[in-house]
Amino acid sequence: MTSRVILISPAITAALREARFDDGCPLDATGLRQARAAAGTLPEAVRTVSSPTVRCRETAGALGLDAVDAPELAQLDTGRWRGATLAEVSEREPEGLARWLSDPGSAPHGGESVSALCDRVEGWLGSVPEGRTLAVAEPEVVRAAVVRALGAPESAFWRTDVPPLTAVELSGRSGRWNVRLGHPLSARAS
Repeated sequence: MTSRVILISPAITAALREARFDDGCPLDATGLRQARAAAGTLPEAVRTVSSPTVRCRETAGALGLDAVDAPELAQLDTGRWRGATLAEVSEREPEGLARWLSDPGSAPHGGESVSALCDRVEGWLGSVPEGRTLAVAEPEVVRAAVVRALGAPESAFWRTDVPPLTAVELSGRSGRWNVRLGHPLSARAS
């Protein structure tokens, strides 16, 4: 039997609007409204999990999902950059930011490298049982899953856009995955 994983990116937050490294902020009013409007649009699943972040748990709740926290799907640890905007980090640590964006093994912020995140997500994918799993996951987790599912180089991580409230579906067995790229969650027809 095939395993199917539908990775759902969280709704919009102030951090995303401000190009800020997430610091645990909740969904904003627009994100919450959009997630609630998309409730009921997802297929039934054997299991439902969520990244243990505020925005993912709130998105899961607004979608009407009873999700269990999956620590393996936690956001990328950006260390001391957490809460800072990309512009602030670029001004304070231009060399570190450039190294982080060009070298997947680099972690100048003192947190986790992109390579380590990809390894963590690949490990989780390898543990997914048969049947359908819905996972509300951080955009960087979705990126890492796509990179590993396609066998792409880790440098492709930064070339993968994951818009809010979109779904990426992985299906496969025996460690071989197929990818159906981001389709938006649509509001139910009235």
